[in-house]
This record gives sequence, C-alpha cells and structure tokens, in this order.
Amino acid sequence: MPKTRSAVDAIGIRWIGVLTASGVAGLAWLLAREEAHLLGSEVVEPLVLALLAGMLIRFFIAPTAIERGIEFAAKELLEMAIVLLGLTLDLRSVAHAGPVLAAAVLTSVTIAIAGGMTLGRLAGLPPKQAILVAVGNAVCGNSAIAAVAPAIRAKKHEVANAIALTAILGVVVVLGLPLLIPLVGLSHYQYGVVAGLTVYAVPQVLAATFPVSVESGQIGTLVKLMRVLLLGPVVAVFAFLHRNEQGQASPRLSLSRFVPWFIVGFTLCASVRTAGAVSPSLANNAQATSKLITIIAMAGLGLSVDVQAVRDSGRRVALVVLGLLAALVTLALGIVLVFGIAA
Repeated sequence: MPKTRSAVDAIGIRWIGVLTASGVAGLAWLLAREEAHLLGSEVVEPLVLALLAGMLIRFFIAPTAIERGIEFAAKELLEMAIVLLGLTLDLRSVAHAGPVLAAAVLTSVTIAIAGGMTLGRLAGLPPKQAILVAVGNAVCGNSAIAAVAPAIRAKKHEVANAIALTAILGVVVVLGLPLLIPLVGLSHYQYGVVAGLTVYAVPQVLAATFPVSVESGQIGTLVKLMRVLLLGPVVAVFAFLHRNEQGQASPRLSLSRFVPWFIVGFTLCASVRTAGAVSPSLANNAQATSKLITIIAMAGLGLSVDVQAVRDSGRRVALVVLGLLAALVTLALGIVLVFGIAA
C-alpha cells in the first residue's frame, strides 16, 4: 500500500508540474497575442517568451515541490515534440548536403571538445571540469555533461557548475544568434545549419530556430540530432581514457546513452514522411502539435534553470564557455559560407 501511494503521489507531482509549465506556456501565448496586437506582429514568439517567463518565475519562486514534474515537461515532453517534428521533414530536401553536413558536424564536435579542454586548462579549471564544459558545449549540453560525468568520475560540484553555466549561456545564445541572419546575410536554411552546429542543447536549438522559420527549425533540429548521435562514441572514448583510475568501478555504458529513443523516433517519422506515407494535412497537424508541446517544454526548461547558480560557477567557467561559443559560431559560419551549404 505505501508503494502504491508513493507511485500515485509521484504521478500527481508530475502532472502538477506539467500543468504549471502549461500555465506558463499559456501566459506566453497571451503575451504574444498582445504583442502582435500592439506591434502588428509577434516580435518575440511564444516559444521564447515561455522560456523567459519560466526563468523569471524561477528567479523569484523555486518550485522545488513539483520539480520532477517540471523536469518531465522540459525533457520527456520535448522529446515527444521532436519525434512529431520528424513527420514534417522530407529528408530529400537535405540529402544533397548530407555528406557535407556529416563532415561539418564531426569537425565541429571534434574541434569543440579539443578546444574546450585546452581553453579550460589555460583558464585554470580542474581537468575533469574542463572536459565537462567542453563536451557540454560540443555535443548536447546538460545531457552530454550528465552522460560523461560518471565515465570520468567527475565530482558533483564540477557537474553542477558545468550545467549551470551551459544552461544560462544557452539562453543568451537563443536570444542573440538570430542577429547573425542580417549581419552575415544567411538564408534560413544556412541559419538552421549554423544553429544546429553551435547551440548547446536540443530545446535551445528549437527556441533559436523555429521563431525564425519552420525551415530553420527543421534543418537546425536535424543537424543538432546528428551531433547528439556522437554522444555515444564520446562517452566511450572518455570512459576508456579514465578506465584505470584507482578505487573506481567502471561505469556501465548502455545503448540508450549511445542512441536516445527520440532520435530513433525522429528518424523513423522523417523516413515515413520521405516515403510519401504522410499526407500534407497530417504533417501540418503534427507541426502544430509539436509546436504547442515545445512551448510547454520551453516553459518547463525556464522553470528548471537556476539563474542564481551562475554565481557559484565562477568567472573562469563563464570565460571558457563564452570563448568556446565564439569559436563554434566562427567555425560554423566558415563551414556554411566556404563550402556553400544552401538549400
């Protein structure tokens, strides 16, 4: 009976968290409507507003009692939205750039990890924290940090510091990256590639691209998921390099770490769409549903970002993350413009 009650309580907390994120998403939607009424258009889309509103609420009120529910909204709901997004993407539209994009992703991730570790050591960070910061920026943000941490036996405070800075500065990237479009003259397709190569985490890619255009969002998501696919090899490499540390058992490496379920789902859905088995109306409904779920997930993400934690992360970590970000953006722009990547 106690176990049953505990399970019921956990489910209740989860749904309260989801409803809270949904309420913040609804507030963001209302703000966007008012914005469109006053300015004639949505200058800041609901997706970004939900993220900012969630962060603002978290700054004043820490919803610790329903944190697991908020994390569910930010993670699991977002993964569902990504799978649905696959139904809107015809892989033939990017097939001609496939080898170039694959090479761009591999190059970007390799340089980011090597450069991030070098910058971290030059800035005086402990070796393992330098690895976490580098991997988080190179692959997929918090998920990569959480996956690599047990492989290298990182300490809890090293993990917390790396996650805090990556999350906060990721939001700054979401808000500032679209400025590259007029500054550099990028097409929406090119901008999607740049965002996919540089933005830290999957939800932040969605937040940085879909307010620009659906095309940017689709391409950005595809490129980002190609980066995420490298998480398995990266974890395996670091686990091998740290295998002989004294007094530590080797961590288990599961298949789910190598290939997250939502990447498989996204790929299958995109393949079904490419095969012509998805009608235009179904694709449109999938796109609308995915956008709605993503707005809720963005609210959950905002509610889970602890802005105050940045003070504990230190200036050196911030400088490393900013330096690595500048290098990634420069590299991505170089790849897109030099190799002529375009739709």
